[in-house]
Amino acid sequence: MSSQCYTVAMDLSVCQLRNFSISFLSSVLGKESAAVRLDNSSSGASVVAIDNKIEQAMDLVKSHLMYAVREEVEVLKEQIKELIERNTQLEQENKLLKTLASPEQMAQFQAQVQTGSPTSNTQPPLPAGPTPVLPSTQNSGTSA
Repeated sequence: MSSQCYTVAMDLSVCQLRNFSISFLSSVLGKESAAVRLDNSSSGASVVAIDNKIEQAMDLVKSHLMYAVREEVEVLKEQIKELIERNTQLEQENKLLKTLASPEQMAQFQAQVQTGSPTSNTQPPLPAGPTPVLPSTQNSGTSA
């Protein structure tokens, strides 16, 4: 930008800030703002023009952020829905397993939970006999 800047430090800083704002807005808003120039004879109009371009840039950033947030909210809503469905399925399976377990198995499980020992290493063999079959509504869920 070829603008006349004063030698006073404060005026120089203001001039540099204006030039930075113009170049920043040119990059953000594209060629439409490239026509914005700093003219010392009409610096009040330039400041207003810069302020307007900054406001437009902020509105653009805000709309992009709102769009991104809305997308993320939709993704999170879908994940919550899937997690609720999975939790419901697991609760139903847990309830069924509790009804099928013998009192001895439940007591042993409660003891393991209280002591914090792993359940997979010390499980007793299942009792001999017919294997319980899950109701058809339980088998229709998605598998993990």
